[in-house]
Amino acid sequence: MDNSPETAKTRPTHPGAILREEVLPALGITQTELARRLGVSRLSVNELIHERRAVSPEMAARLGKLLDTLPESWLHMQMKLDLWEIEQDPNRLAAVQPINESN
Repeated sequence: MDNSPETAKTRPTHPGAILREEVLPALGITQTELARRLGVSRLSVNELIHERRAVSPEMAARLGKLLDTLPESWLHMQMKLDLWEIEQDPNRLAAVQPINESN
């Protein structure tokens, strides 16, 4: 994990924010139209763009195909956010003890 000061302080952008703030306005389409084109429910799109849902591998593949982007780019954004959120709670991994050669 990247522990640089910038990473520790700044929350990575949620993929849904990219859809909400850049993709939908650029395409001039509604959430309903995006959902139809992706072949998912409007609720799925709504939860994603309001950052209440993570991008799954399947959704990343759908977004990649629809937008002619790499699915990995959507998953990478989600992974960075997920790892950052874990790092914000130092007690979350407190019970995990590293395995070293003497164990």
